[in-house]
Order: sequence, then C-alpha cells, then structure tokens
Amino acid sequence: MGNASNLQVAGFNSHIEMGSPEGKPVIESHDASYSGSVSVKRNMLSIDGVLEILGRRVIWNRVMISIKIAILSDKINLLIPCGPLAILVDHLTDHHGWVFFLSLLGIIPLAERLGWATEQLAFYTGPTVGGLLNATFGNATELIISMYAMKHGMLRVVQQSLLGSILSNMLLVLGCAFFSGGIIHHKKEQVFNKSNAVMSSGLLLMAVMGLLFPAVLQFTHTELHFGKSELALSRFSSCIMLIAYGAYLFFQLTSQRNTYSPISEEASQDTESSDDDEESPDITKLESIIWLAILTLIISILSEYLVNTIEGASVALNIPIAFISVILLPIVGNAAEHASAIMFAMKDKLDISLGVAIGSSTQISMFAIPFCVVVGWIIGRPLDLNFQLFETATLFMTVLVVAFMLQDGTANYFKGLMLIFCYLIVAASFFVHVDPQSIQDKPSKP
Repeated sequence: MGNASNLQVAGFNSHIEMGSPEGKPVIESHDASYSGSVSVKRNMLSIDGVLEILGRRVIWNRVMISIKIAILSDKINLLIPCGPLAILVDHLTDHHGWVFFLSLLGIIPLAERLGWATEQLAFYTGPTVGGLLNATFGNATELIISMYAMKHGMLRVVQQSLLGSILSNMLLVLGCAFFSGGIIHHKKEQVFNKSNAVMSSGLLLMAVMGLLFPAVLQFTHTELHFGKSELALSRFSSCIMLIAYGAYLFFQLTSQRNTYSPISEEASQDTESSDDDEESPDITKLESIIWLAILTLIISILSEYLVNTIEGASVALNIPIAFISVILLPIVGNAAEHASAIMFAMKDKLDISLGVAIGSSTQISMFAIPFCVVVGWIIGRPLDLNFQLFETATLFMTVLVVAFMLQDGTANYFKGLMLIFCYLIVAASFFVHVDPQSIQDKPSKP
C-alpha cells in the first residue's frame, strides 16, 4: 500500500509539473489570447482612424472638385465678385447707381449657374421633369426679386418685372434661339412639335385675358364697386389661373411624355444614343440639389440690394423705372434660359428650346403673376392684374406675333431676327414711356 501511495503521489506531482487543465500553462495561454484580442482591437481602431481620415480627404477633395466645376469652369463667373463688391459699396457709400449696376452684374452669373445646376439635376429626372425644372428654377430669380419688391411695397416693379420676363423670353430668348439655330443649320429647315407650341400659345392667350379685363374695367370706369371690383376680379382670376396651370402640369406629366423630346421618332433615337455617349452629368444628384439651394440663397441676398436701389438708380442714371423693371431686370433673370435655349437650338433640339423659352413665359404668366397676387392678398399688399393699358397692349401684341411665328412648326434665322427686332421696338417704347405709378405706389403703412 505504501508503495502504491508513493506511486500515486509521484504521478500526481509529475502530472502537475507536465501541466494539467487546471495548471499554470493554461493560465498563460489565456493571457496570450487576451493580449492577442487587445492587439487586434487596437489594429481595428487604427484602421478605422485611417479610414476616417481617408474618408474626410475624399469628401474634401469631392467638395473642391464640385466648387471648381461650378465656379471656375465658365468665364462668365468672373462677374461673381461684383455681388460682394455691391454689398461693400452699399455699406460704404450712398451711390445707388453703382450698387444697382454691380448687383445686376453679380446676379447674371448666379442666374446662369442656377440654370446649370438645374440641367445637372435634369440628368437624373428625365426630359419632361427636367424641362419643368428648367422653367421653374429659371424663373426663381424673377420670383425672388418680385417677393422683395412686394415686401417693400413696390407693386408696379413687381408687375413690370414679371411682364418684362414674359416679353424677354418670348421675343429675345426665343428669337436668339431661332437665329443661332438657323445660322448653324442653314442647310436645312429646323422643325419642332407644333401641337405643344399651340397649347402653350393658348395658355398665354388665357393669361392675356386675365390681365386684359381688369385693365379695361379700370380704363372704362365701369366697376360695380369703385376701387374694389378690380381687385376682387384680379384675385378671382388669379385663383382660376393657378388651377389651370396645375391642370396643365398634370396633363404634361401624365399625357405628354415626349414634350421636351425631338419630334421625329428616328431622330429621337439617334439623338438619345449620341447623347448617352457624349453628355453626362458633371456632379452628383445631391451636389446639384445643394448648389441649387446655395445659389438661390445668394441670389436672394443680392436681390434685396438690387430692389432697394432701383429708385435711386433711376434718378442717378436718368433711366425710367419702367425701363429698368421691364428690360434690365428680366435680362438678368433670364440669363439661364437665354444660354440654355441657344445651346439646345444650336444642337438642333428646338423642342427643348421652346420648352425653356415658351415654357418659362407660360409659367410666369400662369403661375408667378397669380401667385404674387395671392401672396399680396395674404400679406395685405393690394397687388392686382391691372398692368395698365400700355403694358397689357404690349403683351397682347407679343403673344399674337409669337403665335403666328409658331403656327407652321418650322424655324429659321429670319424668324429669329424678326423676334429680336420686335424686342428692340418694345425696349425703345419703354425707354420713352413714363409710368406715373412707379414711385407713387408705395402704401402708407408697411
């Protein structure tokens, strides 16, 4: 027994020395695995830190590339510093003429970049929605200027600037598009979708009807309630025009899928295949939305300085307010439409040019003007559709001229030249036109 017990003790001791599952070597192996997991976690943390730094660098590089594409890719952007310079001149001096002139120059590249950002977003939305976006954001500058002018009680500036936008789009922008497209493609006759043009002309005539009746009512002194019937009729007509424009949008988006596409099936297939190879967006969808928001904000800031100095600039430069409102302001606001319409016409895409120019005029007449009347109704500004007889007659003749130009569905450089000459006649008319209500239309109470 003693020998057996000694053998068991010896065996137990040797078992401990060699390492049992409960011995020290197991503890040492546990320490090794723990230290290994710690080192793995440290490596993962260091990798996460490197990835975070790399992610920040990628984002920063993308931001710089986007700024370079948006700001430094066009020579017209050399005018952008005029905006901050206008703000500086306004704070340091009282020269309203210089502030107005610099603000005007500063808004031109911003309006053009707004149209560029809209075109970038249109790559992701399709031709129909893209055409509507072009018309909408192309008119954002005019709408912003009108809101600030209404805020300051300059109701005639609101009316005349919106009227000038319609005239500028229908005569100057469309005329330049027809002229440039006709010069480039002089060996063939350019065609466009006549049915869409006729529908847009019908909407413009409806807008003329809405503006004509309040003017005639006031001119003939046949109001049932003097001073109230004209305003009530304007507000009622504005609501009807907004409903009609909403129905027009619904009809376009549901029934007219190819409104902004070429008229020929074969031509559309060819141009779509070539466009897929040649044209692609320069920035992403998110970047397009961000740039739209930034540019709209900057234009809003400059528009306030522009509106505040209109009357001072009229006196300093000896230019009628009517000419500033109808001619100068819309040329600035229509910079995006002007560039887009000419570019598409030179590429033989007249349907898109018409969608930009005529579509923009339709949106201003059927949406922007009634919208301003309703907003003025809400905030207590008595804005109406009585644009006075001179302005209404000018609009009526413009719509008739353009409707006759579009009735056959063809375009050439001579038609464009006639539209440009018509715009020059309109500009000269407003240069010698004195509007007695331009300055005296401010309400007594803010």
